[in-house]
Amino acid sequence: MTNKTNQSSAPLTINQRRWQRFKNNRRGYLSLWLFAIFFLLSLLSNVLMNDKPILIKYQDHFYFPIIETYSESSFGGDFATPANYLEPIIIENIEQSGGYIIWPPFRYSYKTLVYNTETTFPTPPSAEHWLGTTDAGFDVMANLLYGFRVSMLFALLLCFVTSLIGIFFGALQGYYGGWVDLFGQRIIEIWNGLPVLFMIILLSSIMTLNFWWLLAITILFGWTALVGVVRAEFLRTRNFEYILAAKALGLSHHKIMFRHILPNAMVAILTFLPFILCGSITTLTSLDFLGFGLPIDSPSLGRLLLQGKNNLQAPWLGISSFLIIAVLLSLLIFIGEAVRDAFDPNKGVN
Repeated sequence: MTNKTNQSSAPLTINQRRWQRFKNNRRGYLSLWLFAIFFLLSLLSNVLMNDKPILIKYQDHFYFPIIETYSESSFGGDFATPANYLEPIIIENIEQSGGYIIWPPFRYSYKTLVYNTETTFPTPPSAEHWLGTTDAGFDVMANLLYGFRVSMLFALLLCFVTSLIGIFFGALQGYYGGWVDLFGQRIIEIWNGLPVLFMIILLSSIMTLNFWWLLAITILFGWTALVGVVRAEFLRTRNFEYILAAKALGLSHHKIMFRHILPNAMVAILTFLPFILCGSITTLTSLDFLGFGLPIDSPSLGRLLLQGKNNLQAPWLGISSFLIIAVLLSLLIFIGEAVRDAFDPNKGVN
C-alpha cells in the first residue's frame, strides 16, 4: 500500500504534464482520436472499398486478388487479361466449382466504372452509392476515402522532409549567426519571394507529374516554412550559460546544436507542425483543383471539388468533398491548438 501511495503521489515529469495538458483540451484530444480513426480507415481503403475480392477459393486453391493480379483464365474464363471480378460469368464459375468469394464491405474502388445506372452521370446518392457518382461514373465515397489517403500521405511526407531541411538550415543560421545568418536570410527572402503556385504550374506544364515528382517540386519551394522559427530559437539559446559551458568543455558544434539546443527548439517546432500539415493538404488540393496536380487517374479531393464546381446540378459532389476537406483541416487545427497549449508552461494541470 505504501509503495502504491508513493507512486501515485510522485511528481509528474515534464512530458507527463504536457500530455495531461493536451488531454485537458477536450476539443483537441477528441480531434486527435477522430483524425486517427479517419486516417486508419483511409489506410485500409483497399480492404474496405475495392472491386477486387479479399479472398477467393476456386478448385481447392486460394487466391488473394486484393494483393495479386490474376487473369480471367485463372477462374475458367477465355482470356488472359486481368479478371473483372464483378462479371457474372466469373462469379458463376467460382460458385459452381464449390468455391466462395469474400468481398470488401463496398465493392467499388475509386476507379471502378459504374454500369447500369437508372439515370445519367452524375447519379444522386442511393443505397448502392451512398454519396452518388461523379460525372465520369465513379463512386464518390470511394474517391473520398482513397483521396483522403493520398492527401494525408502526401502532406505527411511533405511536412516531414521540409521540416528536416528547415530545421537543418535554421539551426545553422541561428547557431553561427554573423555572415552565415546574413547570407542565409538573403537567400530565404529571395526564395520566399518566388510565386510558388505559378512555378509549380510552369513546371507541371513542361513535364508529366506523378506523386513523387509533385512531392519533390513542392519540397523544393516549401522547405523554408520552419527556418525562421528554428533560427529564432537557436539565436535565443546559443548564449545561455549551459551552452557556453559546453563550448568551454570542448564539445563539438554538432553535439551542441543537435543534442543541447535542438531539444529546446522542439517545443516551437511541434507547435507549428499541424499548421504546416494543413498547408501541405491545401497545396495539393489547390493544384488538383486547378488541374496541375496528380495524374487524372489518381483519387483526389481537389478534383472532386472541381467536379462539384462543374456540376452545380449535382450538389452532393461539392458538398461531400467540401465537408471532408473542412473536417480534416479543422481537426488538424484543433490538434495544433491543443499541442500549443500542452507546451505552454503557463497553463497548469487540473
